[in-house]
Amino acid sequence: MLRIAVPNKGSLSEPAAEMLREAGYRSRRDARELVLTDTDNDAEFFFLRPRDIAVYVGKGRLDVGITGRDLMLDSGSPADEVLALGFGASTFRFAARDGAATSVADLGGRRIATSFPGLVRSHLDEHGVAADVVRLDGAVETAVTLGVADVIADVVETGTTLRSAGLRVFGDPILRSEAVLIRRTDAPASSAIDVLVRRLQGVLTARRYVMMDYDIRVELVEQACALTPGLQSPTVSPLHHEGYVAVRSMVPRHQTNQLMDALYDLGARAILVTDIVACRL
Repeated sequence: MLRIAVPNKGSLSEPAAEMLREAGYRSRRDARELVLTDTDNDAEFFFLRPRDIAVYVGKGRLDVGITGRDLMLDSGSPADEVLALGFGASTFRFAARDGAATSVADLGGRRIATSFPGLVRSHLDEHGVAADVVRLDGAVETAVTLGVADVIADVVETGTTLRSAGLRVFGDPILRSEAVLIRRTDAPASSAIDVLVRRLQGVLTARRYVMMDYDIRVELVEQACALTPGLQSPTVSPLHHEGYVAVRSMVPRHQTNQLMDALYDLGARAILVTDIVACRL
């Protein structure tokens, strides 16, 4: 039976559960339920704190888990990223008061406050910088004001919170993170994990693409297919009306309306767009 760790709470919890539901796995009905058996798919789900998942997967008996790339790297656990899942995106940056630092090279001997000490230490080691990393739980924006640190390393979205604390981001991002599927570094090959990965890849594809159908004159097919090349090649079928064909192709969801406009201007008609519920590529 495949054992899967899933975030029990936090920003990753519901998106992870939704993705697994779309992949055909059973979902829990009660948030207090910490273990769920899915007999139809021969899987067992363990709902854990996101920060602990990498440890349970890397050092315990769980086969795979869903957590943040930042949490996996910060844990130092022997786990590897298998698949990026497309949600829970965040960017980690250094921030300090104006003039305090402009790059990671300026951080030697400084005190750096963060909730991700393992991640920050690893980044500093990569750049050959020796600094004092101060671990804090929760928000770290006030660490400089309260005299605990000279610099902070934290998730930055708009930067508004940092600016209100008198801080400014500097240097390149420490890490761009998102939710990822992970497994133990030395884990043997598993067909059950392969199936899970294919299902999740199918969900990602279904979310990123839609199916577009349209009718167009034969002499315009090459130009139309250049606009909608699909993943491999469009399906082109003759219509009863001589001189016309029907074209079906997968197109990026975010380009749907622009492509419809371009096809219409080219001469395509009966342009229809439908969602993809599931797929295997």
